[in-house]
Amino acid sequence: MKWKDWDTNIKVRLIGEFFVNLLFWMFFPFMAIYFSDELGKETAGILLVLSQIVGVITNLVGGYCADRYGRKKMMVISAWGQAVTFVFFVAANSPWLDSPVLTFIAFSALGLFGSLYWPASHAMIADVVEEKNRSEVFAVFYTSINISVVFGPILGSIFFFSYRFELLLACLLVSIVLAFVLAKYIRETVPVKKEILEQVGTEKKWNEAVWAQLKDYRVIASDKLFLLFVLAGILVAQTFMQMDLLLAVYTTEKVPEQTLIALGNWDFSLTGEKVFGYLISLNGLLVALCTVWIAKWMNRFNEGRVFILSTMLYGVSMLVFGGTTIMWVLFGAMVIFTTAELMVVGIQESFISKLAPENMRGQYFAAAGLRFSIGRTIAPITIPLTMWIGFHNTFYLLFLLALISAGIYFIMFRAFEKKGQPASNTKTDSKPVVS
Repeated sequence: MKWKDWDTNIKVRLIGEFFVNLLFWMFFPFMAIYFSDELGKETAGILLVLSQIVGVITNLVGGYCADRYGRKKMMVISAWGQAVTFVFFVAANSPWLDSPVLTFIAFSALGLFGSLYWPASHAMIADVVEEKNRSEVFAVFYTSINISVVFGPILGSIFFFSYRFELLLACLLVSIVLAFVLAKYIRETVPVKKEILEQVGTEKKWNEAVWAQLKDYRVIASDKLFLLFVLAGILVAQTFMQMDLLLAVYTTEKVPEQTLIALGNWDFSLTGEKVFGYLISLNGLLVALCTVWIAKWMNRFNEGRVFILSTMLYGVSMLVFGGTTIMWVLFGAMVIFTTAELMVVGIQESFISKLAPENMRGQYFAAAGLRFSIGRTIAPITIPLTMWIGFHNTFYLLFLLALISAGIYFIMFRAFEKKGQPASNTKTDSKPVVS
């Protein structure tokens, strides 16, 4: 699909959201460091857990609001909400006021408005792009985000700690511009209300929609294989959710300033905060470059082995991260971490569809999201854990959780195979394929 064939809505959003994401990744990865320094690790961990709970609840109603009130309306409301929130974010980090509490409230509000924005954003792409081209468009947006992840943290490691007020002021200005652009240049794409009612039968109130989604999760209790899949996912999520939590605090507190490049009398050194920024950027770069290649490669192997190996690599990366303060070894650990991430990118959704009965796939995919929502909610506990048991023991605990997750995957895939459904992506049919 060529750029000239893209809908104006998608073109405008791709450009606008790129700059918003770039600025977002200049401050987001460093918030755990900020809260730990300003509020203490224990308080920071508790507050970040509460922030994630708010995000989970908002996610439940995001899709409903996009259908009920319209894609454009929710995106514009969310964009203006973020702009107003940045006013308080800027004020709390200005030369005239330094308020970590107000910063936390603003940070949580940004997450809330983001949870309302993205369901409408994804739905709009589905509304205006033909099904055969959707994966291509989603891939472009995904690549755009990862480009932001490459450059944002590197710039953020400089601006967040030395020029936070100016950085957040830039975020405020860009948010205002995006809100204006969305209001003026994109059109509403939601199907008319009558068509929605024909699809769902009756119009639901927001609390009924939330309750219906919560009831969908009961499939977990009735499907033991799926229960094991979700449980293993929640446990391994405790490792990959630490990228902007435990890893951020650890590199800041424990990693000394080191020389990245030395040429004669000139050298370029990185503090712990800047090492963290480069680690996040390395992850984004590897994801942008290697996702498609590794996904295709993994399709040649047994699904069970891929899940188990990915989980064990996550665990190994935690051991390496927690066992060194040497910058280049940390970069190596991030390569292991990202490899584990990319191994399962292409097979997770297809495996969920294998577990799910045809008439319940929507419920299964919704319930599978608990791996990330519950995992994300629990993950900030590692920050106060470093006070109670120390950094090294916290990383060892994450390694242990990854091993337990791998064990659960092993049990689940053995049971899956015994049901007569081989856990493999390769074709067993020996008939030649006629093109």
